[in-house]
Amino acid sequence: MKILVTGSTGLVGTALVNVLARDGNTVCRLMRPQSKSPASSKDGFDVAWNPATGELGGAGVGADAVVNLAGASIADGRWTKERKELLRTSRIDTTRALVNALAKMSARPRVLVSASAIGYYGDRGDELLTEESKAGTDFLAGLAQEWEAEARKAEALGIRVVIARFGIILAKHGGALPKMMLPFKFGAGGKLGSGKQWMSWVTLEDVVGILRFALENSSVRGAVNVVAPQPLQNAEFTKVLAKAMHRPALFPAPAFALRLALGEMADALLLSSQRVVPHILQQLGYVFLHLDLSAALASILMVA
Repeated sequence: MKILVTGSTGLVGTALVNVLARDGNTVCRLMRPQSKSPASSKDGFDVAWNPATGELGGAGVGADAVVNLAGASIADGRWTKERKELLRTSRIDTTRALVNALAKMSARPRVLVSASAIGYYGDRGDELLTEESKAGTDFLAGLAQEWEAEARKAEALGIRVVIARFGIILAKHGGALPKMMLPFKFGAGGKLGSGKQWMSWVTLEDVVGILRFALENSSVRGAVNVVAPQPLQNAEFTKVLAKAMHRPALFPAPAFALRLALGEMADALLLSSQRVVPHILQQLGYVFLHLDLSAALASILMVA
């Protein structure tokens, strides 16, 4: 297949492009002005892409599939008014521009797999959440709803649309895990707040597998929860991580201290509870590589 990828230099994009190219696909990395591929990247090739003007390089024509992973990091910096606007534009405006570019193609891709997040559900306590659960009402939930709405507009173009609602992605060299591990390395790790909030996690290896599954199977469409089947409460997640690192978990971080340090972001990312299950993936027969957090962490941490 010929596959266009936005957000190709991020954690998920880099891993996905590598696997897609290895499998013999032609991968086109859609690169914004002034963006550059990693010097070490030999997978696929760059295609000029300017969301502000809608310009897409001619090499992107004739694609069979598109994977949209563009979006500024949720966790990089306090949520000031300016930061929130960047989070919105990098997702919503970019996705709108991408779908508009696809609409101009005479031969359109068969499928668009577009990123979203389980932040869609908001803070839901112990409620078990499937793809059919209603959306939340906080900033992240609203952001996800608008983001998804832009991607779904591609359905009117005859394109199969898959919305990948990512949970907490675990990888050794990026994303949330290195930040989680840092206090434990200094013997100062512990649960966050009450520790009762649910954490819905998934390994990077499974994320890539699920995205491939979505690209290749026409039965996959609509929202898909990209999480492992066994979410854990923060207190238990903390114990498992501490054990995997051979470190104690003795120093809980009080909710007030997290809010003081991080503001609104603390409630949304660290203290909110989302007990999400991958109902659609299980229904369609996706076989997870990592079901158990302990085994998943062991596998991740032994990777060089």
